[in-house]
Amino acid sequence: MARIYLRPTGFVGPPAAPDARVDRLAGSALHFAAYELIAVTDGQRTRQDLVPVAALDDVIAALPDAQAMAAAKMRYRLLAARAPIEIRGATVAMDAPQVMAILNMTPDSFSDGGRHIDDAGAAAASGMAMVAAGAAIIDVGGESTRPGAETISDADEIARTAPLIERLASAGAAISIDTRKAAVMEAALAAGAGLVNDVASLLYDDRALEVVVTAGCPVALMHFPGTPQDPHGNARYGDTLIEVYDWLEARVAAVEAAGVPRERIIVDPGIGFGKAPHENMALIDGLALFHGLGCPVLLGASRKRLIGALAGEAPADRRLGGSIALALKGAALGAQMLRVHDAFETVQALRVWRGGA
Repeated sequence: MARIYLRPTGFVGPPAAPDARVDRLAGSALHFAAYELIAVTDGQRTRQDLVPVAALDDVIAALPDAQAMAAAKMRYRLLAARAPIEIRGATVAMDAPQVMAILNMTPDSFSDGGRHIDDAGAAAASGMAMVAAGAAIIDVGGESTRPGAETISDADEIARTAPLIERLASAGAAISIDTRKAAVMEAALAAGAGLVNDVASLLYDDRALEVVVTAGCPVALMHFPGTPQDPHGNARYGDTLIEVYDWLEARVAAVEAAGVPRERIIVDPGIGFGKAPHENMALIDGLALFHGLGCPVLLGASRKRLIGALAGEAPADRRLGGSIALALKGAALGAQMLRVHDAFETVQALRVWRGGA
């Protein structure tokens, strides 16, 4: 039997009247007038219909029982408001896009490697400047995950990140730790971080899931096509959007079953990880589908190679315009978190996009 998917589309301004036939996405200020109903059998799309919101109940009622139940559940998750994310006493609302600012303590990250590697004080000042600019979360990383990057020891990664996290936490910042390693997660959480952002979706380290469950902290799970040891491994996609959705759906279910409530799980489609430019754009164009998982959606496209591929091979430090464009596109499709290098500019762009602070 075909699997049914619902992708919100036809985004419109706020309804002019209370009885206007639009739906509201994930409790946000975004409204949409139609759904793309997709049926997939054996990896192939067998149905793609554009269904007005007013007609969806009748369309669902006409489906076989199992499909109707799945479609109704997905619609419920698409519309349900997202609970705020609690990060060590800080409440980050999920009813509007929030900026997660990147702060790398690495010598070799693709864009900003080496900027702060030997000076935790300067790094903390940079992080707090991003908070002052409006970033809701500072995402601290101590190991590059660019293609071909060398894996470093737990001890080295902790030495890079824990002192910085302590400084940021003492200054009142909400902090996430960008790591695949359980020991680094533990040290970061002890130092004051409150969210785990794992490009390996808690699959790289056998203890990672246990650490998150024990801590009771929120976690961001990212799609990757390779192995946990090489998240940039090549993949062949038949239908990028559907396959990434299914992968994340299975991973969310496994993490939820292990003891992490769904409202503490954030999903990330993994832009740039083992995906060609057209596959990355398929994920960004179809981003609204991921709200059907019932989790906040994180989009991390800042300064990535995709932008260079679309804009004359601009180097990483000349990709601000493309980064802002993708951030705003993600916001327009309901992304609750935007992971970016350029916090001030992205916050400003979002404020203008929303029509004010």
